Amino acid sequence: MMTESSPIKARVGRLSKEDAETSDRIIDTAAQLFAAQGFAVTSIEQVASACSAGKDTIDRRFPSKAALFAAVVERMRTRTLDGLEAEIDSAGGDALSRLKRVARWLLTVNLEPDVIALNRIALSEAILLGEDRRDQWESDPITDRLVALVAAAQWDGMLGGDDPRVIAAHLLHSIVFGPMNDAMLGRATYASTAAQDRFFDQAWTLFLRGAGRSLPAGAR
Repeated sequence: MMTESSPIKARVGRLSKEDAETSDRIIDTAAQLFAAQGFAVTSIEQVASACSAGKDTIDRRFPSKAALFAAVVERMRTRTLDGLEAEIDSAGGDALSRLKRVARWLLTVNLEPDVIALNRIALSEAILLGEDRRDQWESDPITDRLVALVAAAQWDGMLGGDDPRVIAAHLLHSIVFGPMNDAMLGRATYASTAAQDRFFDQAWTLFLRGAGRSLPAGAR
């Protein structure tokens, strides 16, 4: 899940297998309820009932509803990171081709309904607050992997610019955040794969015009 600030992290200590499975069940259930109902309507009691766990059991793991929501967001980010790493590992071709494939994958992931729902909640309910708010340039695992792909394309002479982190941020803003914000407003502009493909092809071309060097036609 691409955000410019990291969610508050729920503090969960070392757990036994049974405790870990209980926490996973709680988080998965909460994710479904938050996405379907929103943050304000969803209660700890509802989560407890839906996942057959006692309220005290949830309270011991997550001291507040905000902490539970933070755990949901962190789980989503972890799954996104795992998927990103798998996508990077399977991507073939030159450095620019790998970057293009990953950028297209990030667009798809960030338009998934559950990701949109959680991002909408995070913004509208102001869950991502002061204590843990990070500057957009601060290191983030998802961004770091994108930066590494940009740097590889620069090293191969296929992208220009100086700071790969600036180029990566530009790529995210030009390709991911616009459609994601559109979806968060409830629009279905990019709901279909064909619509995403059309937007991505145009956005990628514009990105290369700004950050690319003279490239053969097949690389565009």
